[in-house]
Amino acid sequence: MIEDKSPQRTPVENLGEFGLIDFITKNFKIGQDSTITGIGDDAAVLNHTKSTVVTTDMLVEGVHFDLSYVPLKHLGYKAIMVNLSDVYAMNAKATQVTVSIAISNRFPVEAVNELYEGIHMACKTYGVDLVGGDTTASRSGLVISVTAIGEQDADKIVRRKGANEGDLLVVSGDIGAAYMGLQILEREKAVFKANPQNQPDIEAYSYLLERQLKPEARKDICKLLEELKVHPTSMIDLSDGLSSEIIHLCKHSKVGMTLYEDKIPLDPTVITACEEFNLDSTTIALSGGEDYELLFTVKQEDFPKIKANPSLSVIGHVVDASYGINLVTRGGEQIPIKAMGWNSFQE
Repeated sequence: MIEDKSPQRTPVENLGEFGLIDFITKNFKIGQDSTITGIGDDAAVLNHTKSTVVTTDMLVEGVHFDLSYVPLKHLGYKAIMVNLSDVYAMNAKATQVTVSIAISNRFPVEAVNELYEGIHMACKTYGVDLVGGDTTASRSGLVISVTAIGEQDADKIVRRKGANEGDLLVVSGDIGAAYMGLQILEREKAVFKANPQNQPDIEAYSYLLERQLKPEARKDICKLLEELKVHPTSMIDLSDGLSSEIIHLCKHSKVGMTLYEDKIPLDPTVITACEEFNLDSTTIALSGGEDYELLFTVKQEDFPKIKANPSLSVIGHVVDASYGINLVTRGGEQIPIKAMGWNSFQE
């Protein structure tokens, strides 16, 4: 397939704000019973019969993503996932989202449409309605702000507080892959800048790249726990790194935690990539971030219900706050855990 060297570029001002909104949202359909009025009016009208859960995240070009290697369609999909993950971390069902963007004049209508194709795919896949948002001009780059809305029975909502001494610490999936995917992308960007004729060979890293560019929120884990009749005592999603999220759970629950290095689930490709980059895989698992897995605690009596499930790994247990937060290494050494996760305010 021959690449189109002169893709169509329609200036946004040709459509105007309202014309652009109509163009990029024409394929979005309403599917939730709780959505009474969606896009097209002054405000959305929702009718949740349960407790409402609301979360907001903002993604800023140059801080949270680099468009030199992040496709706009993937970015749109990821922007929705980042927010849905927070809803699922409350053990709630995601129902609606709003999306607001600020764009500079270097983004034609076709680029904005590509971004919204990813948003549409995410909404359709996860069964949520796009019910509103805003578009405005930016003097620098692209800014995306998403608000996700969900619902759950009040007594089924899970918070960061609630972990008790003796509870088991559990994580879904595997961790560290998203961070290593980012390292691959940054390396290939540097190679390309040094030699634009060089073609990247990234097939061996497909899993790592997918985890970085197109993460999936763990809606399935909430459903699984419900089927297993397991109600977490506390929960959080892994966005900023395992160490930071463990500290959050401990802070809000006023407990300590013991984590076991040999129990941390790592995909073999993460271990291989860490060796290639001369990085310690445990450090990457603790500090990487952007995995969007769910980290939660359960009562010990629930262990038989989850022990054989390939999607869940018991990686530690809750202790009294006086014991602190520690990692037990493979060699049996006990090391205090410090927050090493990603911080957007640090350069």
